[in-house]
Amino acid sequence: MTHDDSEALRPKNAPLSLLQKLGWGPFFAEQTDASVMAETPPVRVTEVHRSGHHVVGEGIDTILPPRPDATVGDWILLNAEEPAESVVLERKNLIKRRAPGPERQVQLIGANLDTTFIVTSCNDDFNIARLERYVALALEDKASPVILLTKADLAEDVESYLSQARSISADVPVLAIDGRGEEPRERLAEWCKPGKTVAFIGSSGVGKSTLTNTLSGGQEIKTQGIREGDARGRHTTTSRQLHLLVSGCTVLDTPGMREVQLTDAASGLGELFADLQELSTQCRFRDCMHQSEPGCAIKSALAAGEIGEARLERWKKLVAEDAFNSESLSPRRARDRTFGRISKQPKKKGKK
Repeated sequence: MTHDDSEALRPKNAPLSLLQKLGWGPFFAEQTDASVMAETPPVRVTEVHRSGHHVVGEGIDTILPPRPDATVGDWILLNAEEPAESVVLERKNLIKRRAPGPERQVQLIGANLDTTFIVTSCNDDFNIARLERYVALALEDKASPVILLTKADLAEDVESYLSQARSISADVPVLAIDGRGEEPRERLAEWCKPGKTVAFIGSSGVGKSTLTNTLSGGQEIKTQGIREGDARGRHTTTSRQLHLLVSGCTVLDTPGMREVQLTDAASGLGELFADLQELSTQCRFRDCMHQSEPGCAIKSALAAGEIGEARLERWKKLVAEDAFNSESLSPRRARDRTFGRISKQPKKKGKK
């Protein structure tokens, strides 16, 4: 009996296995088979440190040697005898950004996510341009974004924050939420189901760890308040980590990110700014910069008041940034592809 056959025969209300709670499903099972899994059991990366990757599976809780091709949320077929030869399975999605600093590197944030909760506060941390960046990251890899506005109890005009956040995209849900008490469990229940993986991303001090703690029903993650004077949070979570909740949902808590440089996010930007993308195809010149060129559909729409100048400028900036980063990071991606060709790939054994 194959892994998928056993899934089909599992009673509808039967409890999930540990692998299923961690997010194992047909997408990953189809990349291997029962005989391969018996020799190299699947494990999921729950933490990444310089010293190694923490992985968890059925009866497995260990540290693997560090490797550049795996990040938090990845599934690996564990070779216990030669851990360095363990195989990383194909991902459903991957959220990444250009790493801060002058080095041309890509930072992997999290893999195989079902929902990305983009968390910001109803205070000076709120920044529409930064939210658009986060949404584009999530849309690029189909990791369904949801915007959460925290600290609403401290804001004088919550509706203004809600209105601004909703203007980003009609397809992205926006919730004002209190990170404490029962509210997060109740209002986020439709996304935080057993076997699902969700992530909280945003700046420091916006309440990501508080939300994770509330969902888990405990205080496993240290939290700190925001700094007085500038509403900026203090770093509490220092590394990305997956938390398996009692409910069967897996939560990725991430360190605060104030700088979100896009790379390889063209389709995410195209989806987020679909109206501007469509208008740009109507320009007379294919390489139109939407500045002073004749026959520019973007400039015509702006003059007619059909689009806003601030949003237009943010779109142009993000498109240019993504194009530059994607091009400048191409040598790094070439090295990664070479590494991938050298690495072993999982192979299904032929039937006897």
